[in-house]
Amino acid sequence: MTTPRIALHDVSVGYGGRPVQSGIRVEIQAGEIFAVVGDSGSGKSTLLKSMVGLQPLLSGQVLFDGVPLDDAAQDGPPPFGILFQGGALWSSMTLLENVVMPMDLYGHAPATARDLLARFKLALVGLAGHEDRYPASLSGGMRKRAALARALALDPSVLFLDEPSAGLDPLSSRRLDELVLSLREGLGITVVLVTHELESLYSIADRMLFLDGEQHRPVALGAPATLAATSDNAKVRDFLARRGLSDSEREARS
Repeated sequence: MTTPRIALHDVSVGYGGRPVQSGIRVEIQAGEIFAVVGDSGSGKSTLLKSMVGLQPLLSGQVLFDGVPLDDAAQDGPPPFGILFQGGALWSSMTLLENVVMPMDLYGHAPATARDLLARFKLALVGLAGHEDRYPASLSGGMRKRAALARALALDPSVLFLDEPSAGLDPLSSRRLDELVLSLREGLGITVVLVTHELESLYSIADRMLFLDGEQHRPVALGAPATLAATSDNAKVRDFLARRGLSDSEREARS
C-alpha cells in the first residue's frame, strides 16, 4: 500500500490549549491538490501553520511520507515550501536574491550553481528577465509568482499555499491557478492550499476538507463537485453553491 505524502492522525489545533479544530484525520496522496476550506475563523490557516510546524499541535501527529516533521527535517531542509498570504518577500532584496536566500541558508546545491537555479525557478513561474527587480516594483500577481518561486527554491515535494488568490484580480487569480496546475503536472508536486475562492477550488482542487467553525471539527471531505451535489451537510452545500454569485449575493446567503 502506498504511503501517503501527508497524513494527519487525530490532529487538534488551537491556541493556549484551547482547540479551534479537533479530530482531523486525513491522508493526502502524492501529486494531489488538496484544499482546506470553511467558515471565516474556522481555523484553516491555523491548521496550515500547525502542519508546517509554525504552530504547535495540541494533539495528534502530522507525517510526511510516513515520517514526523521533526525527523523529516532533521538532516536538511523541510520537505515543503510555503507561499504565505502576503508573499513575505524581502523588500530590500531583488527577486533573484529572495530565491537564492533559502538555498544559502540550507546549503542547497553548490554555491556556484545557486544563481542559475534561482533563475530557473523564476523562469518556471514566468518571471524570466525580472531577476533584478525589487518586490515593490511588481504587480500583485507577479509578487505572488515570485514568492512561489522562492517556495520552490529547495525542490520540495509539497507546496503549502495560504490564500494564494487573496488580493488578486480575477485574471491574475486564474493565471495563478493555471501555474499551480502546471507545476503539479511538470514536477509531480503535492499542493495543500487554504482558500475561500470557489473558482479556484473547483478549477484545481482534487479534494477539499471543510472545517466547521461552530462544531470545531471537519464535516466534509471529498471532491468539490461531488460534495456540492451529494453532501448531507447544509452548510457545505450552501458554501459550494455560491459559485458564480456576486459578492453581494454571497453576503446575503452567508
